[in-house]
Amino acid sequence: MLGVHFVHMSGHSHAKTVMATKTANNAKKGKIYSKYGRLITIAVKEGGGSGDPTKNSKLKAAMEQAKAMDMPKENIERAIQRGTGELAGEALTSVSYEGFGPGGVALIMEGITDNTNRTLGEVKTILNQNGGKMAGEGAVRWMFDLRGVIILSPEEGKTKEELELLAIELGVEDVSCRDNMLNIYTKPEDLEAIKKALEEKQIKIESSSLDYVAKEDIELSEKEKEQAEKLFEALDENDAINFIYSNIKE
Repeated sequence: MLGVHFVHMSGHSHAKTVMATKTANNAKKGKIYSKYGRLITIAVKEGGGSGDPTKNSKLKAAMEQAKAMDMPKENIERAIQRGTGELAGEALTSVSYEGFGPGGVALIMEGITDNTNRTLGEVKTILNQNGGKMAGEGAVRWMFDLRGVIILSPEEGKTKEELELLAIELGVEDVSCRDNMLNIYTKPEDLEAIKKALEEKQIKIESSSLDYVAKEDIELSEKEKEQAEKLFEALDENDAINFIYSNIKE
């Protein structure tokens, strides 16, 4: 399993594949680096061919995530060059699917593919084999809000309470604690500014991203949760799927 990551906010949660744990074996690491490579390449292409992370916030975020997973520097550089056209690369397309999983859980699945027809077929098959089904465009997305999510870990000299107060002073929308981590939620357009303000105060940021956060969660039985976990694993194993968001209540 490449890792399903559950992030909580007050009363809300969503699942998100982080594509890796640092302890992944070599075969998994190869797949993880390939996924991050595609994220970096497409961030360059969608940023008008800019390989400069200081001028391309999407690229900067993808590079930070890749570095956090110990992706080698030369892999990152090659992925940027495929985006700028300096190196030949496959034609990549961003894809987003909506669906339902076990117990009627709502899913948004996002990824990058070099073959949209093949990936659509694969995702349909994975859902069908794991108690899920595809949904039409817009059938699920209304159940989620796009939010900026910044995760902080309390460190020496800064308690959770101090970090929470600081976040509130910066004008964030919501703050919650889980597993000794502080999750900060912002409006999508405020994410970069709040992240920068925290960095200027020397606060260590574990991760920052734009995520779909469920407006309301649904309870699943233990059996349905196990089925959902298997579905997430199967989607995570797919070369194209990078992120999965759901409305499972933890």
